[in-house]
Amino acid sequence: MTLVLSMAWTHVRHRARQTLVAVAGVMTGVGFSVMMAAMMEGSQDDFIKTLVDALPHISITDELREPTRQPADALYAAAEFHGLTPDVRRPGIKNPMATIASLRSWVPGALTPSVQSKAVLRFAGRNLTTSIIGIDPRTEAEVSNLATHMKQGTLNSLYRESNALLLGDRLANKIGARINSNITLASANGATMNATVVGLFHTGFRATDETTGFVLLKTAQILERQTGIINEIRIRTSDPMQARLISERIGEQTGYKSISWQEAQEDLLSAITLRNVLMYTIVGAILLVASFGTYNIISTITHEKTRDIAILKSLGFGNGTIRRIFIVEALLVGLVGSALGCVLGYLMTRGLASLEFKTPFSDYNHLPVLYSASHYLLASAVALASSFIAGYFPARGAARLHPVDIIRGAT
Repeated sequence: MTLVLSMAWTHVRHRARQTLVAVAGVMTGVGFSVMMAAMMEGSQDDFIKTLVDALPHISITDELREPTRQPADALYAAAEFHGLTPDVRRPGIKNPMATIASLRSWVPGALTPSVQSKAVLRFAGRNLTTSIIGIDPRTEAEVSNLATHMKQGTLNSLYRESNALLLGDRLANKIGARINSNITLASANGATMNATVVGLFHTGFRATDETTGFVLLKTAQILERQTGIINEIRIRTSDPMQARLISERIGEQTGYKSISWQEAQEDLLSAITLRNVLMYTIVGAILLVASFGTYNIISTITHEKTRDIAILKSLGFGNGTIRRIFIVEALLVGLVGSALGCVLGYLMTRGLASLEFKTPFSDYNHLPVLYSASHYLLASAVALASSFIAGYFPARGAARLHPVDIIRGAT
């Protein structure tokens, strides 16, 4: 094997220009594939992280998984009743504190109760339909990033005033409200109250910032005209990717509809999957183009070394040895190109990560990239595999050459 490696190294070293071109091709392919994978996967992870942080990992509502059986259906299995009005069910999750305590015993993460309500917001002669969410500021920070999205005030500002209200900044700008503005809220149940704006938040999601307000649990319960009502339990799990499995178990245990963030964003996640296919297709195409350069170089070296092949075979070298010499040449090119390509890819990724850009919605930000050893290993593996294939076919052809035909000038 030492002799094979020595002869392969001699061939590669004596064709320095061709070798450098082949190494440069592999290096460029590996480097750009690493950079693109880091950029695309980094932006994807950043987007998913933003999406996951903006939503609870799991939402449990007071909607039952299956409709309640009516008394007539329970008593008369063989009869059909039409036009019956279903029993009126009291809204809200039954015995919510016991449910939360039971879930906390096994759910890996944080839980918080909330009250979802709809109200008409009246201010300065304008009426807007608004989503009012009752929260517990002490546990809200554990399940959402609302505390970090506050532009003015804090979550604890809700304790500062009677019927305090946090508004989305876009909603506040739309109606001209400011801190300490007095706003009238009117619910669908006929409840009316005066609320004081004590804080403004900006989540970056237009629909939320334009249509949402947060109040204390008791304030939302007054709007719903039902003391003690809790119609949603929000959960942030320790591992967001386990949210779907945990959600299914919660639904079976409680009987209420439990929705994970994956279920709520199925269409978006499907689009991300297609984006990943596109990303790896592009990366594969880059490496394929680099492998053609390697194939061309090894083929040229093989053609130029036909007389050397004839001499080697005349000296007793077998077909397998000849084949291994040229395969080792290709692997040397691939190995050096991969190593240099990993360095190039890392430097280009660092360069991209250092770039700053400004959007209409935020200050200067850095381009999100992901440093992952799998990118380097995958790109190097593909480069070495393509180099092996690129060297195998010329090597097989070289091994089949007959030394007498070469010496006679037949090839």
